Amino acid sequence: MSTILSLAPQNVWKHFYSLTQIPRPSGHMEKVTEFLLNFGKNLGLESFVDEAGNVIIRKPATPGMENRKGVILQAHMDMVPQKNNDTVHDFEKDPIETYIDSDWVKAKGTTLGADNGLGVAAIMAVLEAKDLKHGPLEALITKDEETGMYGAFGLKPGTVNGEILLNLDSEDEGELYIGCAGGMDVTASLEYKEVEPDPSDIAIKVTLKGLRGGHSGLEINQGRANANKLMVRFIREAIASYEARLASWVGGNMRNAIPREANAIITIPAENEEELMGLVKYCEDLFNEEYATIETPISFKAERVELPKGEVPEEIQDNLIDAIFACQNGVMRMIPTVPDTVETSSNLAIITIGGGKADIKILARSSSDSMKEYLTTSLECCFNMAGMKVEMTGGYSGWQPNVDSPILHAMKESYKKQFGVEPAVKVIHAGLECGIIGAIIPGLDMISFGPTLRSPHSPDERAYIPTVQKFYDFLVATLEQTPMK
Repeated sequence: MSTILSLAPQNVWKHFYSLTQIPRPSGHMEKVTEFLLNFGKNLGLESFVDEAGNVIIRKPATPGMENRKGVILQAHMDMVPQKNNDTVHDFEKDPIETYIDSDWVKAKGTTLGADNGLGVAAIMAVLEAKDLKHGPLEALITKDEETGMYGAFGLKPGTVNGEILLNLDSEDEGELYIGCAGGMDVTASLEYKEVEPDPSDIAIKVTLKGLRGGHSGLEINQGRANANKLMVRFIREAIASYEARLASWVGGNMRNAIPREANAIITIPAENEEELMGLVKYCEDLFNEEYATIETPISFKAERVELPKGEVPEEIQDNLIDAIFACQNGVMRMIPTVPDTVETSSNLAIITIGGGKADIKILARSSSDSMKEYLTTSLECCFNMAGMKVEMTGGYSGWQPNVDSPILHAMKESYKKQFGVEPAVKVIHAGLECGIIGAIIPGLDMISFGPTLRSPHSPDERAYIPTVQKFYDFLVATLEQTPMK
């Protein structure tokens, strides 16, 4: 039994523990959907799954609170499946193994799922509690937020009725978020006919790992290395100096996670093997020098493998490599009026090349619609020049701040009364579902807040234990003090 069950508040941590036992990587929501639906029904509450796969649970107002504005408690049920290279874990079958390290809860070699499991657990605690004061409540637990916010996009008007939405999916306790960036998925693809490698060549597999990765919205401004961008530097030099040819490349696996690992298979003339191995060692030393204060030791290794049956034609290979090298990655611009907050960024998230097909996926974010269009157009132009087909999908506008929000003023006063300090009010660069839901249900008064998490979307994900109690206490106080209709 996990020691997190002894942590306070126990009513939140027990539900989070239950969620760690249910596999719920994005795209595999069947088990957690059934679990949440049964949870609501077992409490005697109206519970159902909508057409998009979201779970909705309704709890009536407590006596005397019927005249308060209805509140929608919103979180997402899926988690990002990331693990260390040496960790044996099947996210579709295995539970998350948690442990306590000082003031932090962590997972053993995998993502923890506190994003957004702690938000879901807090909602479950509120639904279960019989000693709270609150107006009409609706839990909206969305499907597949991490892969494209599909649950939020699929929400139909009239599914929920509340006037206030509390999104429990931000990662800094003591901060209230009133706006977020919009986003767009950019996918560049190309089909090609493989050519046979020179039978006298040898094949080398290069593997890059050990990077920190992280959330491409929250941590894109921390200068962390992108495995795909490091790999392209090596491959381009290997082609230019040692007659290398690209056979395959796999890097990154989640659109909203900074890629931590990449591997590629190249072929080279046998007489160039020693020099290529020298380049591998040079790049490993160089990358570690460049990122010495940011990354843990970066591992870049090479090994002989069996000669592949096919490789990328030379002209297509060169165009692909040039486009990947030129692709915008990282922070593009800060918000001019809020210079400590990222406005526009891109994450070169996933590269898959091999077997006659190349796919490159990038997540572009911006709180400015015009800058988002500028960024996505520049990415389109970059990959068009390589002869690739470029598609834009999953686009959503940012959530525009409302500094006159009634629930914002109520929550600021409540926080100061509880904890003696005013909460910070911010706009976040990460994508939240608030913008999408707010467009579907105009007029919602929305705030996002949560406990303190670090490095979500990576195996370094951790939750700061002391903030979970504060987060839950603040949530309870907020529900008690919601405005009248």
